[in-house]
Amino acid sequence: MDNRLLEILVCPLCKGKLQHDRQAQELICHVDKLAYPIRDGIPVMLADEARQTVAGRPIEPA
Repeated sequence: MDNRLLEILVCPLCKGKLQHDRQAQELICHVDKLAYPIRDGIPVMLADEARQTVAGRPIEPA
């Protein structure tokens, strides 16, 4: 994944920074507790496609 692309991508819900997990091929939002998958080198930035990183409900953006 291109580092320049990682610098401009933000969480679609809270607009916060994302952390790239290279091993799991995911972009992680720690605020919303969601991990967005990267498929074939393309980040899938849809909340419906993200998985929760902790049990419970994700935090709703203000």
